[in-house]
Order: sequence, then C-alpha cells, then structure tokens
Amino acid sequence: MKYLGELISIGVALSWTATALLSEYGSKRMGNLTLNVLRLVIALAMSCVLFWVATGSPLPARASTEAYLWMMLSGVVGYVIGDYCLFQCYIIIGSKFGQLFMTLAPIAAAVTAWLTLGESLRPQAVVAMLVTLTGIAITVLGRGGHHGLKLNLPLSGVLFAIAAAVCQGVGLVLSKIGMNHYEATMAAPAEPWVLPFFANFFRCVAGVVGFGVLLLVGEGTAPLRRAVADAKGMTVAVATTVFGPFVGVGCSLMAVQYAAAGVASTLMALTPIFIILPAWWLFGQPVTRRSVAGAAISVAGVALFFLL
Repeated sequence: MKYLGELISIGVALSWTATALLSEYGSKRMGNLTLNVLRLVIALAMSCVLFWVATGSPLPARASTEAYLWMMLSGVVGYVIGDYCLFQCYIIIGSKFGQLFMTLAPIAAAVTAWLTLGESLRPQAVVAMLVTLTGIAITVLGRGGHHGLKLNLPLSGVLFAIAAAVCQGVGLVLSKIGMNHYEATMAAPAEPWVLPFFANFFRCVAGVVGFGVLLLVGEGTAPLRRAVADAKGMTVAVATTVFGPFVGVGCSLMAVQYAAAGVASTLMALTPIFIILPAWWLFGQPVTRRSVAGAAISVAGVALFFLL
C-alpha cells in the first residue's frame, strides 16, 4: 500500500496524543507515582504476552549483563526521572504545553549522541534547534513590563517539562547503546522487530523498581490500593499503557520500516499540533494564535532536524 509508513506515522502521533491526554487526567486523578507504577506493571504484563505469542516464551531472550545494565540505566533516566518530570509538568502546565516542550527531545538526543557516541552534529541541525526553540518561546513568552518578556507559565512546570525532554533524549541514546549490546550478545537469534521490545522489558523493570521505591518512601501503599480499587482510574492506566509504551512503540517501529526515517520521525512529532483541540475540549486549555503558531514552528524545527 502506497504511503503506508506515512499513515502509520500519523497514527503514532495520534496515539501519543491520546497518551498525553490520558496521562494528564490519570496523574491528576491518581497521582504521578501511582500512575507510573501501574502503567509500567501493565506494560511488563503485555510484553510477556507478546513474547509468549511471538517466541513461545514469556520472557525476553537472554543477553549479557552489560546489555541489561545499559537498558536499566536507560529506564532510570527515561522512565523514572523523565516520566516523573513529564507527568508532573502535565499536572502543572497541562499536556498541551508539556508536549510542546517534548520537541526538545531530539536536540537532547543529538547532543548526547555527539558527546557519547561520536555522531556528527551537522550545522543544519543547529539551525533546526534554533527554530524549535523559537517556536517554544513564541508560545510561552509574552510581553512584560518596560517592553521586556515574561514567562506565561509557572516556572516549575516549565523546568519539569525541559527536564522531561532532556531525559527522553538521553534515555534514547542509552537505549541505543543497550540495544547494540543486546543484539550482539543474545543467546538465540530473534526477529528484528521484537528486539526493541526485549530491550524495553528491562527499562520497564527499572521503572517499576524506581517508581515503587519512590512511592513507598513518599506516600506508602495507600494510594496504590485506592487506585487499584478505582475502576475508572485503572481503565485510564490501561489505556495509557496501550496507546503509549505498547501500540505507540510498536507502530513507531513499523513506521520506519515502511517510510523514510526522517519523514516518519517528522510525522510522529506532530503531537503538539494534534493535541491543541482535544486539550481545549477536555481540559479547557485555551487555543490562541500564538500557541498554534508556536507549535507549528516547533514541529517545523523537528522536520528540519530530521529531513535536512
């Protein structure tokens, strides 16, 4: 089918839009830590079912301890720190602005890969970064006193959003290192499409342990018990898992198989635009010309980053 990869990429952006909206609702209803523990436990259960159907075993293929450690480090950075900051920014500034700041993740990934893996950082990538930053600035900055600028959002929410984007980018590079080790040391060959799911299993394990410790130390088990008894909250947790780590990740892998990586990545980055109307309808987050223009410019920066 012509344009299959492009259509899947748009589907991924829509899936991640649903994830962001559900995560904002779920975080406000159950709490950041509780929702993260539940969704990662559900993701592990879904992964085991997938492995059993695909390989006949509910557990991922064995690999080296080094591969496990890299993937778990990626889980600590990407899930525990990154998703904690992301869900916290959803609570403070909403998923619409949170997803806008996530356009910074490719920048963080590129800089991290340049520092750790020696990957080149092309001059046009710097231009793309500046375009993305301009789009964000247009959205979140306004006129202050004496012709200055002021931040139109709570500073704490902005800092959480920036931290989330940086952690997602750094976690992606750590995942790449971990998957390279995993592929090189697997005890038995496996289909290429299943390898990221094998590797992500250990990221989820690290996430469950990390969030579990934070929950026990900070709030105890009471919020978790209440959440499990909350049918509506559990439905949101399952839906968040399906649209995010499960369907979203799986379809993103399919997208780059059927479309050029740059095109697929750009289309998958449309979430900040797709989320504007649902965020207004569900949460009353205002739609302004400035927010639409800022989101469009930020996505254009991502497009320049991947397509040039």
